[in-house]
Amino acid sequence: MPRLKKRNILIVIIVVLFGASYARHRYEAKEITISGQLRDKEMDEISGIAASGVFKDIYYIHNDSGDTSRFFAITPDGTLKTTIYYKGDPTVKQAVVDCEDIAVGPGPVNGKSYVYMGDIGDNDAVRKYITIYRMEEQPSWAKDSLTHTTAVPLHLKYPDGPKDAETLMIDPVEKLIYIVSKRKDTVKIYTTPLSYKANDTLLLTKRGKLFFEGIKPFKWVTAGDISKDGQQILLKNYQKVYYWQRANNEPIWQTMQRKPRELPYQVEKQGEAIGFTPNGKGYYTTSEGVFSPIYYYKIPGK
Repeated sequence: MPRLKKRNILIVIIVVLFGASYARHRYEAKEITISGQLRDKEMDEISGIAASGVFKDIYYIHNDSGDTSRFFAITPDGTLKTTIYYKGDPTVKQAVVDCEDIAVGPGPVNGKSYVYMGDIGDNDAVRKYITIYRMEEQPSWAKDSLTHTTAVPLHLKYPDGPKDAETLMIDPVEKLIYIVSKRKDTVKIYTTPLSYKANDTLLLTKRGKLFFEGIKPFKWVTAGDISKDGQQILLKNYQKVYYWQRANNEPIWQTMQRKPRELPYQVEKQGEAIGFTPNGKGYYTTSEGVFSPIYYYKIPGK
């Protein structure tokens, strides 16, 4: 093995061990709580988590590539309440390509809450378009073990060519959908309006860039969320969680140009899910893998 390759592997091992040690310190300091673990083997490739906008103590999670067009309603201890199926793309074998994040926010009807499923994964950056599915939250989602719902698809293209992305966020203030790309040293921020018609194909607007220190692939952006009131933003990679506080309802992409705070995070097996609590005082994360733990973090100062 070449000496340079050996050195790079050693650096990665040191970084992972340091991150695990730091997270353990945070756990012992009571900043991290294990709220439960995913209790169903069907939930084995979790890539997104978002709090319901209607039901208390209900969170929506989903698997990524390889699963069909569905997601799950769970409680913070990991109990599966409902499996929700929706109609995806009939031209795709599993009806979806690679769902990588989920978000909850407003939609076309005032006073209603909607789930947005982001079929935005594109490892090879070859997709002609990505798709977001909007679904109105229904009473059955919190009580039936299995249900079906109607999804309204939106197809999106990047102005600068296909990208892999795992971060979908909803800004309830400016009524925008946010997507943050995953790979490269510098990732990009894109938006499109929340208002759209079924099967629209729209061009995303590029809003800015973000650079985070670290080693690839650990620095790649894997998840994000905007709080229910639109005043806080989270992004995470495989090792860290970044946090911003919005000022004077400025555009989210402008907020993210400022230096973020780093918040507590327990390094997970393949952590690709993060979501605020409804009150914005904390956040949950979970990981790919059968029976993965669910971590709760209190935001310092909230």
